[in-house]
Amino acid sequence: TITLGQSGETVDMANGTITLNSGMTNTPGFHAFMSGNMESLSDAAAVKMQCNTERYDVTGVYDNSTNYRFTPGLGGYYFIYGGVLVTADANSNMVEAEVYIYKNGSSIGKASFNYTSNYSQLASPTIHIVDTADDNDYYELYSSVNTNNGGAWKAIGDSTQQRVYFGAYKIIGA
Repeated sequence: TITLGQSGETVDMANGTITLNSGMTNTPGFHAFMSGNMESLSDAAAVKMQCNTERYDVTGVYDNSTNYRFTPGLGGYYFIYGGVLVTADANSNMVEAEVYIYKNGSSIGKASFNYTSNYSQLASPTIHIVDTADDNDYYELYSSVNTNNGGAWKAIGDSTQQRVYFGAYKIIGA
């Protein structure tokens, strides 16, 4: 066991100096998932994913019941991620499946599966980004599916399997 001094003291390391309690935590941070399906979603429409079950929310920064958004409230760099399991509800009907990270109401990141030459039914795109947040920024997870017949799609949630999920945490030292 090594016992070091009080908060604010420094430790001289061979490769640099570390200040004790200098924000060396990945907070704020959260991880949430969607416990049930979102049904009858409009073709090619970007829809906010309602991740309503929190696995953790260290400082209460995620709204899992109304806006389904992450509001860090603390400036800095954040690792933000999400994933969706979506279906076109019919075999060989999905042309494209997308997942987005929105910041303050606009998309800042997108990942997609495109099946233009060989339609599918299910897809599970994921996204991972790093972004700089100010104190009043907010982030949301969206998804969309484009079908070959204009039909509805759904996001598949589950109470134990994290099929649609959204999370973020502050990057230490950034």
